[in-house]
Amino acid sequence: MDVDNLNNIMIDVLKEIGNIGSGNAVTALANMLAKRVDMKVPKVRIMDFKDVAEVLGGEEELVAGIYLNLGSDVEGNIMFILGLESALNLTNMLLGREDEELDDIAMSALSEVGNILASSYVNSLSALTNLKISVSIPSLAIDMAGAILSVPAIQFGLIADQVLFIETVFEEGNNFVQGNLFLLPDMNSFEKILSSLGVM
Repeated sequence: MDVDNLNNIMIDVLKEIGNIGSGNAVTALANMLAKRVDMKVPKVRIMDFKDVAEVLGGEEELVAGIYLNLGSDVEGNIMFILGLESALNLTNMLLGREDEELDDIAMSALSEVGNILASSYVNSLSALTNLKISVSIPSLAIDMAGAILSVPAIQFGLIADQVLFIETVFEEGNNFVQGNLFLLPDMNSFEKILSSLGVM
């Protein structure tokens, strides 16, 4: 499957999934905080997996990665990756504090938010495709981008070489959070998603 052959209709549909998922994620985040959370229009695109590290600032960039497995009708992975500054801003926003490092409480909060955000996108995808998609318990790691990305890369025989990339920016007061969400279905699931959306 060639990225260039993925037509504009499909991109529009995937952008809609990104918009709906982001809207649901912001609503969930605002409810958790009991505060207003604003969201910029998410950037959505299909990209080659090999280019993901560059988007994150390079393989040696230190990031927080929340990783979940997908199951049922769609097999694969979903990853929510933030730079450390955004991760700190997000946890401080959640916990109502101004710490300068991620402790165990912050890591737990970050994992829970990653779970909520990833589930928001997966539920949107499931609703639009009528596919049943289950999500595993999240795994969280703080490491270099290259190391974080090696987890799905190890399974690369099962993973499509294209990923759905959604860049989401949240703002609450002076707090600014940029998160990058990557959906990595296996090749059969990728084709199943496209077929369900009527673009294959």
